[in-house]
Amino acid sequence: MTALHALDTPDRSGYIFTSESVSEGHPDKVCDQISDAILDAYLAADPRSKVACETMATEDRVIVSGEISSRAKIEVEPIIRKVIGDIGYTNANKGFDTNCIINNYLHKQELALEENTGAGDQGLMFGYACSQTKSLMPIPIELAHKLLMNLAEARKSGTIPCLLPDAKSQISMHYIGRQAVDLKTLVISTHHNDICEMEFDELKHAINKQVILPSIAQMEEESKGFFETKNCEIKINPLGRWHDGGPAADTGLTGRKIIVDTYGGWAQHGGGAFSGKDATKVDRSAAYMARHIAKSVVASGLAAECLIQFSFVIGEQMPVSLMVDTFGSGRESDTEIERLVAKNFDLTVMGIIDYLDLRKPIYLPTASYGHFGRDSFSWESVKTIH
Repeated sequence: MTALHALDTPDRSGYIFTSESVSEGHPDKVCDQISDAILDAYLAADPRSKVACETMATEDRVIVSGEISSRAKIEVEPIIRKVIGDIGYTNANKGFDTNCIINNYLHKQELALEENTGAGDQGLMFGYACSQTKSLMPIPIELAHKLLMNLAEARKSGTIPCLLPDAKSQISMHYIGRQAVDLKTLVISTHHNDICEMEFDELKHAINKQVILPSIAQMEEESKGFFETKNCEIKINPLGRWHDGGPAADTGLTGRKIIVDTYGGWAQHGGGAFSGKDATKVDRSAAYMARHIAKSVVASGLAAECLIQFSFVIGEQMPVSLMVDTFGSGRESDTEIERLVAKNFDLTVMGIIDYLDLRKPIYLPTASYGHFGRDSFSWESVKTIH
């Protein structure tokens, strides 16, 4: 019995589990994207750059701060304005747009003569994969992301007029044991232009027809129809019209959506945020490696689901702990899978960075709609484990 199973727990044969997602225009996600765009700019100019960039966005203002060690010199302000414009904040009458005030408090740190090859700090990181979906992600967070990606596509293409960038989704599913069996509640709330009640009803109808129903159909296909949808209660902007959104209405900060970024609460999280950090920060790189390994375990047929935990100590190259939990689904024991993981993967800090090719400017796309579950990222590849 592993540590996660050591305590007696009540019967969980039937329960409702919920995950949420937020759009690229959510105030916290605006900040994540700005931080990662700045990181990418430094890495593009100097792959050995070390970056720790934090962003705050509020009404008509963006503030960036943090530490940079790089041989490159980057103009930060144009990068920030491009991110804001690409997200869709281009309306000068909404309190936040590309013409906002920018306060830049990033400061340089001197480069060390010899790069530290160990962890820059202590910490614990989790990675997870399961056979619930084609992407080996849990269904609730996968569907929550899919809804908002499809909503963003409808906004940017003009298919659904009057949409604005800020939006949220929430998925509640009925589980029996570890298996999703029924989609119970679907919520999507979106910021939009100032419209009348009749136009609002038309908007809700368009979102249901063009975003929600196709998203559910895609999820059913990707999960091989393992869950029912006929009993689902759909709620669109349940509080009514939403005219005031984005950073003008709610201050955003980098790193406040770590559960949205990962597994929607279905798997544990070590507590460290990702965006704005280069790969020498194990909060990010080791979490990516843990996902890659967990996904490889499931894809190799060693288990139906797999949770990996690493922990690192500052200055040390190797993790001081490695744990595998397959929740009783393993073809081999968890102890044997741990042995196979240690045999098949270089778990040193530099080994992880080189193996996943993490010194490239690849991070801006991760900063919205989740860091996991999309094949374009190196850590989403799988390695056959034997």
